[in-house]
Formats: sequence, structure tokens, C-alpha cells
Amino acid sequence: MTEQEDMTINSMIKGEQLQKILEAALLAAGQPLTPAQLSTLFTDEERPPTGEISRALEQLGNECAGRGVELIKVSSGFRMQVKQEFNEWVSRLWKERPPRYSRALLETIALIAYRQPITRGEIESVRGVSVSTNIIRTLQERDWIRVVGHRDVPGKPALFGTTHAFLDSFALQNLDDLPTLAEIRDMESLVPELQLEVSDQTGDAEGMSDKKTDDPKSESAEAADDESVNAEQDAVPQ
Repeated sequence: MTEQEDMTINSMIKGEQLQKILEAALLAAGQPLTPAQLSTLFTDEERPPTGEISRALEQLGNECAGRGVELIKVSSGFRMQVKQEFNEWVSRLWKERPPRYSRALLETIALIAYRQPITRGEIESVRGVSVSTNIIRTLQERDWIRVVGHRDVPGKPALFGTTHAFLDSFALQNLDDLPTLAEIRDMESLVPELQLEVSDQTGDAEGMSDKKTDDPKSESAEAADDESVNAEQDAVPQ
């Protein structure tokens, strides 16, 4: 072993110091980070192998077991977050009310998540009412959905799918981690994952199975969707 190689090994960050650096970076980042992104924190001499970073992350996760925060792996990487059981108290640090989402919006994102890629017309066919343009816009602005292609039929309607940001918001690594439909009895069961409140102002979700998109009432339902989503957008922090 040359003297330069020996110096490089001695300069390499590892062990407890590596864990502390990774923890500090994840807390400061405010977003998920991958092992590759974390490796850029170190100089060439300091940088540990990727496998060592992964092991340090695993150890860090284990050490969070008895703490108020946890290390989880989501679609975009690893994230430090407050444990769900302490959100009731931590959330009081912010005076803003949590954003309110209509049942119509929650049903729309659920259909996209479980049946993607899916067109707006197909969503309307399942829900039995028109899908408000504002609902689609809100989901796109939150980066929960994106256009992934176009259906090869007349009109070439856009096909919607979910994003990494959607998976991150629900603490999921991939779509396989979504709960089965049998586990979801109603749309409110999704809300605790995001600490959201469901708006009761939208009326089109009530008895949606007996309404059709060609029903004149669907126009009023869409108007209700628009009004609800406008209220949601006002409540969502920019």
C-alpha cells in the first residue's frame, strides 16, 4: 500500500461520524436524498463507498427507534421526519390551517394512482360525474400527477399517472406499496397520511354511483368541484 493510499483510507469518513453527518444533512435538506446525493457531501479523500453510506443509513434508522423522529425510505430517497404519533403536538408550531381537499379531488387522485395510466374521460366514467379542470390543475401544481402519454384514439386524450412527489407525500417507495383496494374502505382513510382535512362542501361525491356524466346535474357538480378546489388552493401554503 502506497503512502497516498494509506492517507486516503485514514481520511475516509466512517462509523459514528458518518452517521452524524448523514443525519445532519437529511434534517437540513428538507427533502429526500439518495445515497448518491449524500456521497457528494464528501471530498474525494473523505468519501466512503456507497455501500458504507447505505449501512450507515440503516444503522441510523435503527437508532431512531426510541426517538421522536424516524428515517424512512421513499420514492426519491431517504427522509428524516417526525413520527406520526407526535404530529398532534408538532403541528401546533404552525398557525396555518391544514389544506382542505374535497372528496372529489381525493377520489380523482385515487383513481389515477390505482388505474394509471388513465384519461380524464375514464375517470369521469368511473366517478359518474365530470372532473373539474381545477382538480386536475391542483393535482398537477402539487406535482402529484403528470401527463405520461396520450391514448391512441380520436382526440388523443392525455394519459395521467402519479409522480415521485406523490409517492413521497404518502411515504411510499413505489406503487406496489399502495394499500390494496380492500384495505381502503373510503377516501378519508387516505387523509391521515397527509394530515389533511376532507371538505364536505362538494356534493357530487354523495351517491356518485347513480349519476352519469351526461346528466345535466353534472354541470352543477363540476361547479361544486370548482368552488371546493378554489377554496383548497387558497388554503395550500405557497
